[in-house]
Amino acid sequence: MSPPLVVGTAGHVDHGKTSLVRALTGRDTDRLAEEKARGISIELGFASLTLPSGRVMSLVDVPGHERFVRHMVAGASGVDGYLLCVAADDGMMPQTREHLAVLDLLGVRAGVVALTKTDLLDPELAILEVRGALGDGPEIVPVSVVTGDGLDELVGALERLAAGIVRRVGEGRARLFVDRAFSVAGAGTVVTGTLWGGGVAVGDRVVAHPGGAAARVRGAQVHDRAVDQAPGGRVALNLAGVERACVPRGSCVVRADDGWRPSALLDVALTWLSDAGAPLRTRRRLQAFLGTAEVPASCVLLEGEELAPGAVGYAQLRLERPVPAEAGDRVVLRSAERRTVGGARVVDAHPQRHGRGSPAAARLAVLERGDPAELGALRLAEAGAAGLRVESEAAEVLRAAGAVVLPGGWALEPDRAARARKAVVAAVGGGPITRAAARAACGLAGKSAEALVQTLVEEGVLIPQGARLALPGADASDPAAEAVGDILAAAGLRPPGETELAERAGVEAARLPALLAGLREAGRAVRGGDLWFDARAAGAARDAAAAALAAGPMRIGELRDLWGVGRRHALALAAYLDATGLTRRLDGRRVLRRSHGG
Repeated sequence: MSPPLVVGTAGHVDHGKTSLVRALTGRDTDRLAEEKARGISIELGFASLTLPSGRVMSLVDVPGHERFVRHMVAGASGVDGYLLCVAADDGMMPQTREHLAVLDLLGVRAGVVALTKTDLLDPELAILEVRGALGDGPEIVPVSVVTGDGLDELVGALERLAAGIVRRVGEGRARLFVDRAFSVAGAGTVVTGTLWGGGVAVGDRVVAHPGGAAARVRGAQVHDRAVDQAPGGRVALNLAGVERACVPRGSCVVRADDGWRPSALLDVALTWLSDAGAPLRTRRRLQAFLGTAEVPASCVLLEGEELAPGAVGYAQLRLERPVPAEAGDRVVLRSAERRTVGGARVVDAHPQRHGRGSPAAARLAVLERGDPAELGALRLAEAGAAGLRVESEAAEVLRAAGAVVLPGGWALEPDRAARARKAVVAAVGGGPITRAAARAACGLAGKSAEALVQTLVEEGVLIPQGARLALPGADASDPAAEAVGDILAAAGLRPPGETELAERAGVEAARLPALLAGLREAGRAVRGGDLWFDARAAGAARDAAAAALAAGPMRIGELRDLWGVGRRHALALAAYLDATGLTRRLDGRRVLRRSHGG
């Protein structure tokens, strides 16, 4: 079953949107008593239209009054095309233009224009006005719901519209932004909305955001017809296990196993409308509309203090509550004065918090351009020392862009890989070291470090000597490690820092991490804070501290006196006690952990 296309009405109040939908479908979308009494739409209305081809079109009837534009934005958020109503006796009016601005900001560019009320006035002038605003794109069909003139022609235009467009929000994981929630006797909670992305099936486990209320899809309907799976478009879901209050209008229902992480930070490419009236100043408060969600937001510009009317720039939207968003989503921005002033396209749905002066704008430009080589370089830079795990196809793209791809598919920036190779070779230069020491020396993290070491072995740059690695032709002794170990043993509880240690041992600073790692593996050295200690000396200090702490907590000054060292060495030794699980810090004092009698 292919999902119906969703088409939203648009246009100024009293230009005949609801009457036209009723004439096309036989359904009155004004269901509220207040709407019938006042003769204007207040809430969203919905009806289905079966076209001559058999294709079903879902019509979303939106309010036209300026007080209810926020409802129009909610209704238009998931539409694939528009049906713009312009009355022949009024022409283009303020809400007509605002509705068109909203559609443009949402990326809804395909539609049909119905020139209504042609029984009251010849539509010629209105047609010219619409052409001036929209150009030659949409079909314009004069109609009258009073006489019935033009209705068949309008259905034909809608048929052609349906043949030429595809679902605008048909890709990605399933999301249902709720526009109505109500209870049905004997069934429980029912929500309706336009289903974005993939389908939802009866029996699926779902979660409602915000709040995280869990539920199960008990039933699904598409235009009053029960279905086992709703593929998209207008959908009603009967949810079991959740109260109506947990899924109000503006909430979003997603499948529980789809991995959604709602975000309160969105990095966006922002368009500030030319008729916004004044520049957009950074940190301005706005109302952000995503789907049917309406969330107060602070708009932080990333490239300056203000954005001129008609300009486009990068910004971070800081929302008051998180929403399930992903790259490509469209956001409409309205001011406190109830005006549509701009829109945004989400570039990164899970950014770090940042502002002007950060490299965020340059990063967003790369994400927007979507060039595979640029994206690969960006991902490598962000992966840093951990490297990036890539599949074979992506590996070829990165390799062509200059990246180094190691065994197992670990990719590194070329400069980082070169530095890592040099550091390992330097560390092994004074004598054989263990694989663990080689990994420590390379400066990489996780599995990429092992991949680099293995690469050097496979290339013959390093050769195994028992459990150690050496340079070709090297012997098994390591005088440098012996020199470092001797200095630490002689220093006792007052060892030098790493820079001085390397100088006194006569080794390159780049080799020292590997040498120390080897001494630790051999049980000759331990680390505490930013210092390395002879293992025997540190063990004696630990035993002395354990005996003293058995009598009660001790401050760092007391431990310093116990060990007979200065404050720096005392802090490093205390960090060693914490790391070995002997002590923990409590209110500025060290206490024994319970497993050690504390």
